[in-house]
Amino acid sequence: MMLFLLITLASIHSGWSQRDSSMDINLARNAVHTIPLGSEVTFHWRVDLMNKQVIAEVHFVGNDSSWFAIGFSDYGELKPADYCVLWSDWHQQIHFQDSWADVDGKLHLDTQQDCDSFAWRRRGNITKFTFSRKFDTCDEHDYIIERGTTHLVWLRGRGPLSSLAGLEISDAKASGMSRTELHRVSHKKPKFPANAWQLELLAHRVQVPKKETTYWCRVHKLPSALRQKHHILQFGPAIQAGNEHLVHHMEIFHCAGPVDLEVPMYDGPCDGADRPEKTQICKKVLAAWAMGADAFIYPEEAGLAIGGADFNPHVMLEVHYNNPELHQGAIDSSGIRFILTKTLRKYDAGVIELGLEYTDKMAIPPQQEAFMLSGHCITECTGVGLPQSGIRIFGSQLHTHLTGTKVITRHIRNGEELPPMNYDNHYSTHFQEIRLLPKPVVILPGDSLITTCTYNTMKRDNVTLGGFAISDEMCVNYIHYYPNAQLEVCKSAISDDALKTYFRYMREWESQGTSTEKGISANYKSIEWTKVRVEALHDLYEAAPLGMQCNSSDGSRLPGLWNNIAATPVRLPLSPPIRDCLGTSIQQEISVQM
Repeated sequence: MMLFLLITLASIHSGWSQRDSSMDINLARNAVHTIPLGSEVTFHWRVDLMNKQVIAEVHFVGNDSSWFAIGFSDYGELKPADYCVLWSDWHQQIHFQDSWADVDGKLHLDTQQDCDSFAWRRRGNITKFTFSRKFDTCDEHDYIIERGTTHLVWLRGRGPLSSLAGLEISDAKASGMSRTELHRVSHKKPKFPANAWQLELLAHRVQVPKKETTYWCRVHKLPSALRQKHHILQFGPAIQAGNEHLVHHMEIFHCAGPVDLEVPMYDGPCDGADRPEKTQICKKVLAAWAMGADAFIYPEEAGLAIGGADFNPHVMLEVHYNNPELHQGAIDSSGIRFILTKTLRKYDAGVIELGLEYTDKMAIPPQQEAFMLSGHCITECTGVGLPQSGIRIFGSQLHTHLTGTKVITRHIRNGEELPPMNYDNHYSTHFQEIRLLPKPVVILPGDSLITTCTYNTMKRDNVTLGGFAISDEMCVNYIHYYPNAQLEVCKSAISDDALKTYFRYMREWESQGTSTEKGISANYKSIEWTKVRVEALHDLYEAAPLGMQCNSSDGSRLPGLWNNIAATPVRLPLSPPIRDCLGTSIQQEISVQM
């Protein structure tokens, strides 16, 4: 790939409309990953782990003098943001420059140029350009590309320009944002048995509404072949051609009820008034895909069990359509494609829920920029719930609701913190997928796992409580692993006794309106949240004893004392990662001296 880029660069001369087809940039054909950024913009990329960089190619529709900026921001905002800008001057000379937008939306040329290996082509009204970008450039104005969600932002405007000086975000005639997992590890192509077969669970000719966000649900009944237990080996998207920019993410939920329970074959908006109540049992995630994601491939030793004599045959497809350009008339029949086999692998894969209980015992005060809550899977629970040889975690799906901005699951063994099992420093509830880990993580009996979520409630005037509603909050990590163990839920909340003591303290010492006559939610809502009280609540959650959910797959508690139990201590925390910026600092000093 790099050799091809070097050849392309060597062939480029000044001028905007070079048309040598033999030298056409063709990264897209060999790209590992592709994501549409809109109906007229596509982003292709691959990850170069050896050189710690991303190699990207952008295709966009525009006239000869259009300027185009592609970049990154923390949560999809156009300002502030980090951009690489392609533009032409009135001499039709092409420029490609590293810049950044300040909080007011004004673009500034970066003193350290890090949009490298630039090459471009134009054919008709389509421009293609390619560039490389280091994961960490050690530039204070540059975004650090890391594991987890990346928010890609783009701008397109009219040219020609004399320079980038004075250019503002508001000058763009079109713009957009898409989320993807940019920094990812490619896995080897799987080998499937000869009797493997495909099952597609699709929407049926949905007329995508002319509005930005639509969630569409369709219940399916699985084919009779799945009366026999199978293993899922892989799942991925089956997107109707031409609708790649509309299908934002999709999930398949199992309707986990008695095997003979009939679930209505609903096909309509997920929040439709006519959606049957019985479809509400369709909540257990079997598959989740988001725009730009690869197919999810199970390890060679394991598969996810589906079907069998005791398996309810109903599942529900949920499709999130994202239509910010308000296109009209699109008809869609996209969905999820599974690869299955009746030849069972050595292990059944399993899913364990980590994090916080779905309860109002945990609260997030209003007007908080970064309030953290932690859910614990303690030593005692993994000790009784996991096999002596441990389990191997290969996938993870992080989950919060609307105010979650960061999630991390820390791994503790014998008091020592090991590398994090999974994390996302730019988390968005609108981009949830089951992600393969870079390499499997072994969890042994006695290990503990701490899942910490960070929330931003700056736009809320009252306390946010834990719960099931989208306006409530959650903090969960669904870990995918093998071999299947008896442990299925390992989550915590503050103990009931500690919470009662807290509310009594707030009434007696802080003169707040809490009362033993009120429920938990009402008590939290009775508190006036000053800065001191917010800090006190955080300290309480960090120090208070826990109430644990240490449950098996049938919902029963595993043997043990799970109330008023201490969190597993972390005696040796993991040191913060060290950035390799020494060489960059020396180069900057030399540049300044010159």
